[in-house]
Amino acid sequence: MTGGFSVVFDPLLPWAAIAALGAAAVLVLTLGLIGRAPGGLLRALLAGAILTALANPSAVQEQRTPIKDVALLLVDETPSQEVAGRLEATRAAADALEAQLAQHAETLEVRRLTVDHDTIADGAEGTRMIERLSAALADIPTRRFAGAVMVTDGQVHDAPPPDPATGDVARGLPGPLHALVVGDDTASDRRLTVVEAPGYGLVDEPVTLRVRIDDPAAQSGETARITVRLDGEAQRGVRAPIGEIAEIEVTPRHRGPGIVELATPERPGELSAVNNRAVLSINGVRDRLRVLLISGEPHPGERTWRNLLKSDPSVDLVHFTILRPPEKQDGTPIHELSLIAFPTRELFEIKLDEFDLVVFDRYRRRGVLPSIYLGNIVRYVREGGALLQAVGPGFAGPYSLYRTDLGQLMPGAPSGAVIERGFTPDVTDRGRRHPVTANLPGGPGVTLNRDGEAVSMRRDAAAWGRWFRQIETDARSGETLMTGLDDMPLLLLDRVGEGRIAQMNSDHIWLWARGFEGGGPQAELLRRLAHWLMKEPELEEEDLRARADGDRLEVRLRSLDPLIEPAVTVTLPDGTARRLSLSSDGAGGYSASMAIDRTGLYSVSDGRRTALAAAGALNPLEMAALSATTERLAPLVAATGGSVIRHDPDAGAALADLPTIRRVAPDRAAGGADWFGLRENRDYVVTGVASASLAPGWLVLALALGLMAAVWRRESR
Repeated sequence: MTGGFSVVFDPLLPWAAIAALGAAAVLVLTLGLIGRAPGGLLRALLAGAILTALANPSAVQEQRTPIKDVALLLVDETPSQEVAGRLEATRAAADALEAQLAQHAETLEVRRLTVDHDTIADGAEGTRMIERLSAALADIPTRRFAGAVMVTDGQVHDAPPPDPATGDVARGLPGPLHALVVGDDTASDRRLTVVEAPGYGLVDEPVTLRVRIDDPAAQSGETARITVRLDGEAQRGVRAPIGEIAEIEVTPRHRGPGIVELATPERPGELSAVNNRAVLSINGVRDRLRVLLISGEPHPGERTWRNLLKSDPSVDLVHFTILRPPEKQDGTPIHELSLIAFPTRELFEIKLDEFDLVVFDRYRRRGVLPSIYLGNIVRYVREGGALLQAVGPGFAGPYSLYRTDLGQLMPGAPSGAVIERGFTPDVTDRGRRHPVTANLPGGPGVTLNRDGEAVSMRRDAAAWGRWFRQIETDARSGETLMTGLDDMPLLLLDRVGEGRIAQMNSDHIWLWARGFEGGGPQAELLRRLAHWLMKEPELEEEDLRARADGDRLEVRLRSLDPLIEPAVTVTLPDGTARRLSLSSDGAGGYSASMAIDRTGLYSVSDGRRTALAAAGALNPLEMAALSATTERLAPLVAATGGSVIRHDPDAGAALADLPTIRRVAPDRAAGGADWFGLRENRDYVVTGVASASLAPGWLVLALALGLMAAVWRRESR
């Protein structure tokens, strides 16, 4: 293509010098004109020829190649489009518009961009089509941008609000933006929204959620049921007025994340039930754990318990030691006795249920605790409390707590013998699979053979120090995790009703704390024991857990009984199920992981238990509202001079009814009721230049000589 003719100058002298010569010539010609000198016109022509030659003019002809304008076609294929067949309709409309754009292929380059699962991450921030448009515009020169067409349901969550200072909405978009909104704006869509929810709550203390049901099709005063599940277990639901905020109370039952599921019934004919439910995570935290420690008498191991419990900042310890039993009569003056009596009624009747754990350390009946209070402890345990007994020689005698109401709870019955001989505590096969005693530091290790079977590796006898006293006991219930002399039960654990009880049949664990013969893991053992009694989730012996870690779903199962083919069923957010095989660690644990390919709630089941794990955004903005709408994009489209047109195949709209595509001049309207306009910029690049001098030297010389001769001839007359 040839075009762009122009005249350019390449002066032989600086322009200032040429201007000075021109001024001198004008002065001389003016003086000659005043003096009526002959040949003034010829002299002017001669001066003009000389000045023109000095300016050196040239004619320039550019060789131009036109450049195509660029149009963007953005197609919304995000999850909100996967309802009511909108995704198929959107793709069909986009294909039809792309075919129209192809008719302008000689002057228009079309770039089709898709906004889908991959481009919106986990959907937490919704559909980001304006962000995608801005990123595409970064690669397009402004002078080549013809315009953009969006094919969407209108649920675009990054449409910019007006600028507070200028009121501008377009924010510098260099061309018209059009929107084809696919779908029916009158379709019913009930949705459940979590208005306010705490991130954490105290264990066994209710927390309040504030939720709202929105339903454009609801009648005034209509209500709907909201069901509640916590970690898969049904909770008490509520009936809430539609359009109003309702409050729901849930109570975390354990420490760590708890999954709360809320749902309301689907209304007939609504777009989708996916936003009729909401999922949130509440992290359960314990207030300070309250432990009551009763030492029956001063002894060397008493401080071991106290130091352990006081070293944990989350434990609030109440400790009493029976220094002077009521039957002791030694003539001590009254004024020398303590004025603080043992608060038996306050501790064992009024405030007993406030404690998370009660510990009896070498306690025996001495008339301090009446039988009625021991009965209160039995009730406390059966209703969910925890009891730990570290027994001493008194446990084998006639004043043993076993011979009270507490005896019905104890997993071990004393035979009456106290054996004082050195022995090294050992972990039973069952104990090697129990989280309280599995893999204790310095204890028996566990490895796997070629067939994947657990093989116990006996520890060195010197790894743990010896103890020198054990109360002979017969195990009658529960689990025996550790043994001592002659494989007699040393540590017994049992569940009674809703509560738990542990029994340590020796009072010599303090030797480990003192480092005797190398000591042992007394701190770790007692910590695990106390936390198991207080129902800490990580120490459950029969447990199934799942958690999302980055792009992986981690599953861990624990069981006291060996599993032949350990596997779980994983239910994905879309409802499909997968079988996942687990591998054993040889210590009662089984684990596996799988890739997470979409966000949402994952359910893991082993047939007996179910664990939930949330990946990504639990209530993504992308799925909050599903109705097709023009409201979000209308201000932005209007600010750029574009058009918003609705296309509803369900209402009979055909592809032939789609808006037409037109090319328009930059200063003309870019949209109408049934058409989209794309700007015709007519940009080009210069591929070559042809130039010719308008004042060649020979012509200027000949002209100057001719004019000089004419001037001389005129003056000679």
